Amino acid sequence: MISVEQWAEIRRLHRSEGVPIKEIARRLGVARNTVRAALASDTAPKYSRPAKGSVVDAFEPQIRALLREYPTMPATVIAERIGWTRSLTVLKDRVRVIRPEFRGVDPADRVIYEPGGCSQWDLWFPDYRIPVGHNQFAMLPVLVMTLAFSRYRSAVMIPSRQGGDILTGMWLLLSQLGAVTRKLVWDREAAIGPKGT
Repeated sequence: MISVEQWAEIRRLHRSEGVPIKEIARRLGVARNTVRAALASDTAPKYSRPAKGSVVDAFEPQIRALLREYPTMPATVIAERIGWTRSLTVLKDRVRVIRPEFRGVDPADRVIYEPGGCSQWDLWFPDYRIPVGHNQFAMLPVLVMTLAFSRYRSAVMIPSRQGGDILTGMWLLLSQLGAVTRKLVWDREAAIGPKGT
């Protein structure tokens, strides 16, 4: 098999310099049929070796049987049970790939949001003072709305964190959105829900 460099040189000599196939074969020390094949091929030669099996392949049915019954069994215990005598790293790598098939989905592990299902609301207090009078400055809250499914965010600065100002800000953001999600979630905001509700 010729290298990529030889393949490129064969094509360059023949196409750019017009060197005959016989002369290219002589210069590069390859067969004329090799030169012809290189000229006929539009892609560079690539060496590929058939994939060899792993020593773990023969033990995989036993590993799967153990994990089906005990999904959290450590790889070291699996090695003892199947009579593994080779490198533990190879076995651990295979167990790491197989184990997720036998672990159930933890319902507390993943939250899935539907479109229009939920929006998260919060107040953000930027570290910026706004002049409100002679030598008087205020730090005004920003009401932030995040749609849980799309992660779309919108915000509006409101005059205070009192219930009326917050509700007015919510109305403004929802009016701009043109829709209301099924749930509006707040994280312990006293003006929206008293403590303990």
